[in-house]
Amino acid sequence: MALLRFHLHPLRDLPPRSFLSFCGTQKTLTFSSRSRAVALALASYSSSSGRSPRLLFRQLFEKESSTYTYLLADVGHPEKPAVLIDPVDKTADRDISLIKELGVKLIYAMNTHVHADHVTGTGIIKSKVPGVRSVISKASNAKADHLIKHGDKINFGDLYLEVRATSGHTLGCVTYITGDGPHQPDPRMAFTGDALLIRGCGRTDFQGGSSRQLYHSVHSQIFTLPKTTLIYPAHDYKGFTVSTVGEEILYNLRLAKDEETFKNIMENLNLAYPKMIDVAVPANMLCGLQGVPVSSQAAPS
Repeated sequence: MALLRFHLHPLRDLPPRSFLSFCGTQKTLTFSSRSRAVALALASYSSSSGRSPRLLFRQLFEKESSTYTYLLADVGHPEKPAVLIDPVDKTADRDISLIKELGVKLIYAMNTHVHADHVTGTGIIKSKVPGVRSVISKASNAKADHLIKHGDKINFGDLYLEVRATSGHTLGCVTYITGDGPHQPDPRMAFTGDALLIRGCGRTDFQGGSSRQLYHSVHSQIFTLPKTTLIYPAHDYKGFTVSTVGEEILYNLRLAKDEETFKNIMENLNLAYPKMIDVAVPANMLCGLQGVPVSSQAAPS
């Protein structure tokens, strides 16, 4: 039997004419629309399942603040436990509906930091989904059910997220990184909040920000990860969805520079005052929707 090897890019539509390799010999075939769709679906499935056969992963977007929310679940576990990173109040109901449709059990609604450009959805989600616990860093001085610190692990089923302190955009920024070891996603995935954006980074001129601290945080805690590690930021304004550590080391327009150049760039951005900061920060210090009870202050095991 001849071995067919598809040359496909899982993130792009296939062209009308695609190449197949027959034992090293290139031949050109014309695919029907249905064949292209099937091949694309298979390629996408292969790409996604390559992370981990246990991991369900969804990247969601809130257009007004250009915020990404991430859903991760261990579907290999009987209870299918899930975590939600950086939810937004305006899309909380969308996220809850998706969680129900996928049949996963949300256990943690998490933030990478105290956001200044939107109100977190953790409070709304806690009020509508029984048993969900909110998570934020202790260094942020915000309220949550679980206050985490550098080096903690957040378990959901047999998968986990490692917590790394990446302050500089704010005092309490953290990056959540998928686990390292058997059955954990490969390549690893880093949810960097505003500390590291695709080809950029968050501003450092408010909420205890420091350009020097951000530079050292990213270079010591993110750029030391394997270069294949996937970067998933809290925002993107140019249509990018994912990057890698290797790409950002080479091509980040700010953090690929030396420290002094980076500091000069950050001190001369001349950005406008965030329009939501006076509403978002006070609300987010209280777990989002004010008045939602917070059950405890213990770090997750």
